[in-house]
Amino acid sequence: MSFGEQLRRRREELGISRSELADRLGITRSAVGNYETGVSAPKEDVLLQIFNALQVEPNYLYRDSFAFPAFACSHEEQRLLEKLRALPSTGRQAVHALVDSLGDMAQELEEGRPEPTGRVIPLYRSPAAAGFAAPVFGEDYEPLPVTDGVPVGAELAVRIQGDSMAPWIDDGSVVYVNHDPLANGDVGIFCVDGDMLCKQYYRDPLGIVYLFSLNRRRSDMDVVFGTGSGRSLTCFGRVMMRSLPLPE
Repeated sequence: MSFGEQLRRRREELGISRSELADRLGITRSAVGNYETGVSAPKEDVLLQIFNALQVEPNYLYRDSFAFPAFACSHEEQRLLEKLRALPSTGRQAVHALVDSLGDMAQELEEGRPEPTGRVIPLYRSPAAAGFAAPVFGEDYEPLPVTDGVPVGAELAVRIQGDSMAPWIDDGSVVYVNHDPLANGDVGIFCVDGDMLCKQYYRDPLGIVYLFSLNRRRSDMDVVFGTGSGRSLTCFGRVMMRSLPLPE
């Protein structure tokens, strides 16, 4: 049994909810949920508070972790972890904010709070700027009921800022996003050195990645990743629209 599973088991033995434990530790309930599911691990100062709050010795929570891997990762999870570690601090903060937001949504459902009827997806109000920097991803969202106007398979929605993707994506419009692999010509939501952008994707045979503005009058907002550029690039999903011709 992993550290997170032992943590959850002991918390439930004591009859403590995630919210109550979070209050005792001075952290968010989604952080507690992330510890229990293995998404993240507590820092040393929080870890000491956990031992006190749950009235256990350190070996209790880690006792099975010495015999088996505490956080066994699949190949896909390991690949994501490597990408996360390669991001600058602003990029890691964006990823953590997204995970925390999804954790909060899951916790609200677990605690039986009212939820909209039918399936909902998160609508991020301002995480992607069409050519301009914007607040970190996951910081500001609202539940969006899935109606007939939402494409099948959409996993989240994004309200776009700026005009660099006009006229196909107007300033203030909403795009729907899934996690399908990107192909050349697709439009995606990207984290570039910590800034969130909506751009058209292209990777040439030499491995150079181009992020294009569809509005070629805003070609100054294009981004190019050459070999060994040292810049960070993370894709949060593919915008669900038809592929468009690449710039000449």
